[in-house]
Parts: sequence; C-alpha cells; structure tokens
Amino acid sequence: MTDGRPARRYRFGVFEADAATGELRRQGIRVKLNTQPFQLLCLMLERPGDLLTREEICRDLWPEGTFVDYEHGVNSAINRIREALGDTAASPRFVETLARRGYRFVAPVEKIADTKNPLPSNVEPAPGASSPAAEAQPIAELTEPPATTGILATPHELPKLSHPASQTLFILFQVMYLGFYIGALANLAEIEDLFSVLTRASVWITVLIVSAAILIPVRAFALCAVLLHAPGVREKFLKLWPALLVFDELWALAPFLLLHHINFGLALACTALLAWAPFVQRSLVLMGAGSVPQEASAPVR
Repeated sequence: MTDGRPARRYRFGVFEADAATGELRRQGIRVKLNTQPFQLLCLMLERPGDLLTREEICRDLWPEGTFVDYEHGVNSAINRIREALGDTAASPRFVETLARRGYRFVAPVEKIADTKNPLPSNVEPAPGASSPAAEAQPIAELTEPPATTGILATPHELPKLSHPASQTLFILFQVMYLGFYIGALANLAEIEDLFSVLTRASVWITVLIVSAAILIPVRAFALCAVLLHAPGVREKFLKLWPALLVFDELWALAPFLLLHHINFGLALACTALLAWAPFVQRSLVLMGAGSVPQEASAPVR
C-alpha cells in the first residue's frame, strides 16, 4: 500500500474480500459468509502472517459487556471461514491454527486501499483474482455457484434450507436407522429363517448383530449432538461419515429383512432409496443441521 489508509479490499488466491460491502467473492462469484466470520476474516487479512490471539478476536468481535460463549463463537467463526475458502485445519492454505494461542493468515494478501483506482501497472493481480470484466457481470451471473468437479456436493452447490427443516430431516433419518437396528435385533428368529437359505448364514447373522450394536450408540450420539447443538458437530459428523457410509450402504438392504411381509419389488425399491440416504444426511449437515441458528448465536447484551 502506498498510503496510511486502511485497506477496504483484499485479494488472496482466487478470492477477494470487500470490507466496505461485507462481500467475499471467488473469481467474481459471491461466496456466502455471515457477518462475524467475515469480520474475523478481515482482521486476519489486515495482518497477514501475524498471530491473531483469541483474546484479540473476542475483543474485536464482541464489545465489552457482551455475554456469549466466546470459545464456541470463535471456533464457529473460524470453521465458517474455512468452509467458505475450501480450507482445512489439517492442511491449511489460508488460516493456520496455533494451538492454544490463536490463528494466522498464511497466504499472500494484496491490499487495495481505493476501489475506484485501478491497480498500478507494476502490480500483478493475484493468480485467479477477479478482473474488472468479471466484476461488471450481472448480479444473476455473479450469484451462480462455482463449478466443481467432485462427486460429493460442497456447501456452495447445495440449496438454501431453513435451520428447523434441515435439523428435523436429519433427526428423522437417525430415528429411522435406530428403528432398523432395534427392529432387526427384536426379530432375530424371523431373520435367521430368512438367512437360512444363504451360505454362511451364521456369519451374516453375526454381522447384523454386531453392526446394529455398534450403530445404535453412534446414531444416539448423532441425534443428541444435533438436538443439543454440540460444538463442532458438523466437523465430527463429516469425519465419521466415510465409516457410516459403509454401514449405511449395508443397512440399505434392511427392507429385504421384511420379505415375510412385503414382496421383492417393494424391498428393492426401498433399498434403492436407502442407498441414497447417507448422502442426504451429509448434505443436511452441510446445510445447517446441528449448527446454532443465526438468531440464537447473536451476542446477548
């Protein structure tokens, strides 16, 4: 910067943050980031490479006399920033955690004091930064989600869903799975009769019993964590999800345990839907299930 005025815009990698408008953009496309996480991002962008202690963050984000769970508030804001930037705590490209001390922005940052003046000719934009042409695009075009090549959905690709709706749907999924496990254990005699035509029927019965016994407390944990808004429930569930995916695809065959009561075609149709269920649960968590509603997380004076 060539003057003493604080920067109002920051460019880093393919992102640009505008402190004046409170907007974060990725290659000209707006990225959703709530007010407090955005304020924290700007604090770090103003001091790239410097340690920003948790005490400094609390002092800047919450005025003196505010009653709030600072620990959870800071953790939540950092997690929202990492999600918006596609960053991770284990391998940070932007936000680095310094254990028990604070956080540091590790990527190069280009500070722009005056949005009306173009960059000097001897300053090259950060690789992938938005160009004036991109900023001039219509609003409808800017709000399109960034293109991705991954199979699993990212938060930017998912539709907006109210917190009560996402939480209710997620809870119903957990109750459904608990019903599968408990119902199977309560009808072992009938299931043994069904499995009698299979080779190594005793092995499959053991797999069913052991997996149900393991998954009942896992589902109970997910259910309680979401109901009680446990800190970090989103990250914990996403870490647990790959293992749950394996079990959920196995238990997608649960309708075939009811062949004494339903026909084969209905069991197959239900299995096809259940094979999709673990991906729906992951999406619901990304859409806000388990997180604290915005109005509930606002500072209370």
